[in-house]
Amino acid sequence: MPDQRYRFRSPSTGRDVLIAAEAERTYHDIDTGEVLEPVGVVLPLQPTKSSLPWSVENLRHCNLCGQMAQRDLNVCPTCDRRMGPVGS
Repeated sequence: MPDQRYRFRSPSTGRDVLIAAEAERTYHDIDTGEVLEPVGVVLPLQPTKSSLPWSVENLRHCNLCGQMAQRDLNVCPTCDRRMGPVGS
């Protein structure tokens, strides 16, 4: 299972990057070499069966319970039932 993903920011450029981070480890910007500052945690929190972050383009509604789930899941994480095909 992959580690929890975090959003880091480069202080000088303001560029954001998503990294599957490990605790007690320092991450550096590839371009500038400076230490990246952690900004936030990317949803969904681990453990999850999906690798997609929660954003409008990656979500769909379960056709059975109506709750939101990531597009790459076949089984709804809320009602634990198989969802219909994407786009239905």
